[in-house]
Amino acid sequence: MADPPTARYYKRSRFVTHLPTDRLYTAAHYWLLRDTNGIWTVGLTRFATRMLGDIVEIGFHVTPAEAIAVGQGIGFMEGFKAVSDIYSVVDGAFAGANADLERDITQLENDPYGGGWLFRASGIPDPQHCDAEGYAAILDVTIDAMLASRHDLAGDDEKK
Repeated sequence: MADPPTARYYKRSRFVTHLPTDRLYTAAHYWLLRDTNGIWTVGLTRFATRMLGDIVEIGFHVTPAEAIAVGQGIGFMEGFKAVSDIYSVVDGAFAGANADLERDITQLENDPYGGGWLFRASGIPDPQHCDAEGYAAILDVTIDAMLASRHDLAGDDEKK
């Protein structure tokens, strides 16, 4: 049995997570894990799943072996709150969606770094990717902006 990957503990405000250190991360809150065959498994970070809320449906507009590019819309996620696009974080070819999500969509939120992955692709990852430490810095900036926005909104209410 393989040892579980190490993780970087992260806590800010009311958000807590463990970021697996064996992955790459993007500013758009995706993670990428390269397997032994050179295929990238791509998923959403716990932060992304928390911000999206309950997802009820997922679908892709691309088929296996179809060319994809970083930033290209390749699918959608529908939640109770809204529909969000799924973007490619790999320049290369789509290798397929996670069929297990059709049976249990809750894996996206319950196991985002495991069984809740979104899709696989071959190719080159987003050149602006970072490691777990870099992603922690992205989370700091993102959460600071959210807290500042909340503070600004509270200040506007006091002025009324």
